[in-house]
Amino acid sequence: MNYIDDFKYTISMSNKENQPSGLVFTKVNYWIMLAGIAVLILGFTIMSMETAEYGQGFLGMTLGPIIVFLGFAIEFIAILYKPKKS
Repeated sequence: MNYIDDFKYTISMSNKENQPSGLVFTKVNYWIMLAGIAVLILGFTIMSMETAEYGQGFLGMTLGPIIVFLGFAIEFIAILYKPKKS
């Protein structure tokens, strides 16, 4: 075996060891993501329920955007959450 073949063999073996073994997200991540989507939908629904002109009331300018922000924060947590391995 020459040096080039040895190098190719080493590279192919190291690539097999570094490949991920399965999905990136777990079931818990997907449930957190679904909760975040539900909170986002709730926030946008609250903003659309505003009766003041151009959405300038409390629901459209304060409560709705706060809930939408919380929904995006939940999505961010869902992406970064890594369950503890036992």
